Amino acid sequence: MPKSKVRKKPSYSATPAAASGPSASNKQLRPSPTWYPVTLVVLLVVGLAYIVVYYMAGEHVPLMKDLGSWNFGVGFVFLLSGLIMAVRWR
Repeated sequence: MPKSKVRKKPSYSATPAAASGPSASNKQLRPSPTWYPVTLVVLLVVGLAYIVVYYMAGEHVPLMKDLGSWNFGVGFVFLLSGLIMAVRWR
């Protein structure tokens, strides 16, 4: 069987105009501040802990007892806020 030829592909380097594209602005996106990932993790943990506490001791906590099923909404708001922050984290 004949041996196939090995082609060498030219190395591709994007020009600055091609890298920015028509929709990208000239402004560089800065990394998130140091408090951002800490807040993100705190929101996720608080949301999870709220839902777990509701399952475990919801009948004994007066505010949770009054909210009833809305406790899931409160927990998911914390979780959703943390998820939105995670998507925007740079």
